[in-house]
Amino acid sequence: MRALKFLRRTAMAAMPDPAPSRWRYRVQRLWLTPLFRAMVRTGLPICLLGGSVLWYVADTARLEGLIDKATEVRRAVEERPEFMITLVSIDGASDELSLDIQEVLPIDLPVSQFALDLNELKQLLEELGPIQSADVRIKPGGLLTIDVIERSPAVVWRSREAVELLANDGHRVKAVASASARPDLPQVAGLGAEDHIPEALRLLRAASPLADRLVGLQRIGARRWDVVLEDDIRIMLPTEQPKRALDRAMALHASQDVFNRDIVAIDYRNAERPTLRMRPAARTEWRRIKDIELMANEGGNR
Repeated sequence: MRALKFLRRTAMAAMPDPAPSRWRYRVQRLWLTPLFRAMVRTGLPICLLGGSVLWYVADTARLEGLIDKATEVRRAVEERPEFMITLVSIDGASDELSLDIQEVLPIDLPVSQFALDLNELKQLLEELGPIQSADVRIKPGGLLTIDVIERSPAVVWRSREAVELLANDGHRVKAVASASARPDLPQVAGLGAEDHIPEALRLLRAASPLADRLVGLQRIGARRWDVVLEDDIRIMLPTEQPKRALDRAMALHASQDVFNRDIVAIDYRNAERPTLRMRPAARTEWRRIKDIELMANEGGNR
């Protein structure tokens, strides 16, 4: 029995201890930490890769060579025939405006479509006075299409420097030699008139009963309007509610035909007390008639 116990103890002493060593235990516990595993699996390769890249680009010659190679590859891709713009199509513009667009566009054909900023081209075109809106697109086959909507001139604006056509929103369309170039359009003049074109158009529509005699509008003192008719007859409008005063003048003309009489102006600057101004000859004749009526009344009283 003693021999068997001795042999058993000897065999057990010879067997290795299944428990890990202290360092192995610490390593196993550390490996179970998520942060440590992430650093070893992800962080360490990234650091090695980043260090290799930094070491490679630390040499200026190698860095310049790498940049030149990348630029060459990019240029080779951008300048492939399928990416080159060879034609420009302009639709919706007059011949004169088309020439202006060609002069303004910073494009030398052929050009790679990667070198074009379509939004920048759109903004550049819409800064031109005659263009209300523009649409710039690239189509297959190396075609750059430009679709524009032109502004329609609404009035002829006479300033001290030039005579220009303005759209209904006040944007300049183009300059003309004289107002006779567009006799179909009404004229506006005066300081600040170009900043109040929408209001001027409302007044012109209100004065439509006198369209055959209407010359245009003149801005007075940068604050109010005069409606100018043929023979320099004027309707002097107030600063506030000018259309209301003009409507009253049109009603007066409809009932009494005042603008076919020998008058100089109707002054509505004081809307509560409009004043009729006659020409000197008409004033003299009116006084003569009044004198005759007065004498007739005095004779009848005797």
